[in-house]
Amino acid sequence: MAEIRERDDAEDLAEGDPAVDEARAHPDVYVVEPLLPQRLRRPSDLLRFMSTLVVLAAVVLISLVAKQTLNGLEADVKEGATLVPDLLSRVATFLGGAAVLIVPVAFAVERVFHRDGLRVAEGLIAAIIGMVGSFLLGQWLIGGSVEDLRMLLTGGRSIEPLNTLLTSVVAYATAVRISRRPTWRMLMWTVIALDIFALFSGRQITLPGAFVPVLVGMAVGYGTLYGVGSPNTRPPGNAVIAALRKLSFSPVSARRIEDDHQGSRRYAIGLKDASRLDVTVLDRDRQVAGLPYRLWRRIRLNSETRRRAIRSLRAELEREALMAYAAQAAGASTPRLLGTSEIGTEAALLAYEHLETRPLDDVPDADIDDALLAQIWEQVELLQIQRLAHRRLTGDSIHLDQAGRVVLTDARSGEIAAGDLLLRLDVAQLLTYLALRVGAERSVRAAAAVMGPDALAAAMPLLQRIALTRETRSALSKDKGALAALREHIVALKPQGKVEEIRLERFRPRTLVTIIASTLAAYFLLSQLSQVNLMRVITTANWAWSGLALVASFVSFVAAALMLRGFVPEHLPLWRTVLVQFAASFVKLVTPAAVGGVAINTRYLQKRGISPALAVASVGASQLGMMVFHIALLLLFAYITGSNTATAFSPSRGLVVVMLAVAVLVVVLFGVPPLRRFITGRMHSLFANVLPRLLDVLQSPRKMIEACVGTLMITIAFVVCLDACVEAFGGEIGFTTVAVVYLTANAIGSAAPTPGGLGAVEGALTLGLTVAGLPAELATSAVLLHRLLTFWLPVLPGWASFTYLQRHEAL
Repeated sequence: MAEIRERDDAEDLAEGDPAVDEARAHPDVYVVEPLLPQRLRRPSDLLRFMSTLVVLAAVVLISLVAKQTLNGLEADVKEGATLVPDLLSRVATFLGGAAVLIVPVAFAVERVFHRDGLRVAEGLIAAIIGMVGSFLLGQWLIGGSVEDLRMLLTGGRSIEPLNTLLTSVVAYATAVRISRRPTWRMLMWTVIALDIFALFSGRQITLPGAFVPVLVGMAVGYGTLYGVGSPNTRPPGNAVIAALRKLSFSPVSARRIEDDHQGSRRYAIGLKDASRLDVTVLDRDRQVAGLPYRLWRRIRLNSETRRRAIRSLRAELEREALMAYAAQAAGASTPRLLGTSEIGTEAALLAYEHLETRPLDDVPDADIDDALLAQIWEQVELLQIQRLAHRRLTGDSIHLDQAGRVVLTDARSGEIAAGDLLLRLDVAQLLTYLALRVGAERSVRAAAAVMGPDALAAAMPLLQRIALTRETRSALSKDKGALAALREHIVALKPQGKVEEIRLERFRPRTLVTIIASTLAAYFLLSQLSQVNLMRVITTANWAWSGLALVASFVSFVAAALMLRGFVPEHLPLWRTVLVQFAASFVKLVTPAAVGGVAINTRYLQKRGISPALAVASVGASQLGMMVFHIALLLLFAYITGSNTATAFSPSRGLVVVMLAVAVLVVVLFGVPPLRRFITGRMHSLFANVLPRLLDVLQSPRKMIEACVGTLMITIAFVVCLDACVEAFGGEIGFTTVAVVYLTANAIGSAAPTPGGLGAVEGALTLGLTVAGLPAELATSAVLLHRLLTFWLPVLPGWASFTYLQRHEAL
């Protein structure tokens, strides 16, 4: 975190800031600016607070998982402590216990003598919060709310889970920023280490209990600093004037204007010769502003497009200055950079010549003519020739001067010696922005006239939302067809061009959701498995019924192949289509249940020579038919169950409440216009060409029968498999009851974001069978056997089928 450290404000006052001294020596220029706040909530303190919480959570989780390792390590440390001479141990105990209080008091006295009592007050607030918070948290743990965590921090002994003294001392040391004073820092952490050693050797603390209070204290300290704020050390406008005088400028007036998009201060400076300057001030404490978003983009995007998440003040100053000089050398129309300077230790400035301009965002769309579009692209071409990437070609960085000439501003985001990808990203960004202003056709035509069709064809794969600036992505949400229209016009310009697919994202947010959901599902399954003796499940299962369940599982793959063949008017070989269904079972290991099969079947149809639109329509038709049969069978079996076996399957009050909640959710989804439009839009995109495809199927009675038989067989096969698994363990419930349970659980599993509905299907099936009257252990055993036969066992043949089909170019 060396790049985001702020200078100790008390030391600045004691030693004297040259910029402030210079400002006091020339107080003749009045700076028009709002009063700077006396205290600021620094983003760096919030960042440290959040980072400490993450480390704390990681330490607790690792400690809970590695209990045995920690116990062994703790025993080794205790054994090593017994080898320490008794006299040395007593001295360390005395020094640790006494000095852990003496050192903070001595530091407080030293600060008070330097008239920095406010810092001590902040430390006392943090110490009090740390002591009260650790006490309350300890009482909560002692109450037995989280038994594993209590045992981890106490070792089963009658001791404090969180040492209140240690927590409050660390909170105090953090809040007074003792880490910035090397001598005091070394002394403070030495006595804290001695205190931990004394507590540990006296069995008053466990090994995890030594780390957790320290991290909790640091979190409290940083949280207190962010909550109460820190003294504002940003240099005022007078210091900016003093720094400009050092650059041989003669300011006579100064006025603060609107901050730039990164939150940096800007000043309009009038000079003695009647000229003007535009000054940008980079404040050190603003260098980590927006850091979480930048970190997220850095993790999510590949290494060629991402930027450094954190830069020092010096690096940011040099970056912007270098880009400004390079743009001037390239001949681009940009404000000339006239000077740079540090302002004391907390800020730096860049002084640009003042140009009377207005941003393109303020220009009405009707006033953006073809000549102006050509000017914009000519300026971008000058940058591209010199391998300069602007990286923020939006309406607030493209300006027009009084003569109507284009001026590019905001050089800070740019890159020198940029690679091809960054240069193409600039073209894609500008194409999209201008398309949102003047339409896709005019945007492409103007760009092609200057850059050439080849440059647009190279940028076409980068017309992705993730590649654009935040403002452009927001505007695209109101015109979702803009990117597609741009691609169409570029293809019309160069129809024979080879499009190279470029993946900018390492992963998508939905992938992260799937990973988290899969982790939770795996935890749920492991907890289920811990309650069942797998060996007994295998040895006590009736092998005749298990064999029937296995056959039913295999039949489901044949049925899926028949269903797909029925919804495709073109001929599909049966057994190769069966192999495709096995391959889909392999893909379900890494994709949600409703996604993997659709993707594999669509790819298979395309490889068979069916156009992408018709392939998607055929698979969509099969999914629609499956949904209709699913609902119809659920209603049928529910009616039969309610009529004949009401005593065997009487829904509980909780189940009725859940069904009512689902009904209310459906009403809300379709009753709120924005949600209804979202759902219907998604459904329309999925089933847009389904109806014509269904009409093609209806013209062939053989295909229609094949589709209906295959769709019906899938559901019946899975119900038979589950029923056989129940019978294999001696369960006695009706077939129709099992069918209701399966159809309901399958609907839940299809909606789950986990691979193959992992966790959701098991939970729903187990709950349904238990409600139906099966003992919980028997229901769990039957569900595990069913999932073994239908989800896990087909993985190996699915992998073999996937490999075979790829080798023969069928996928």
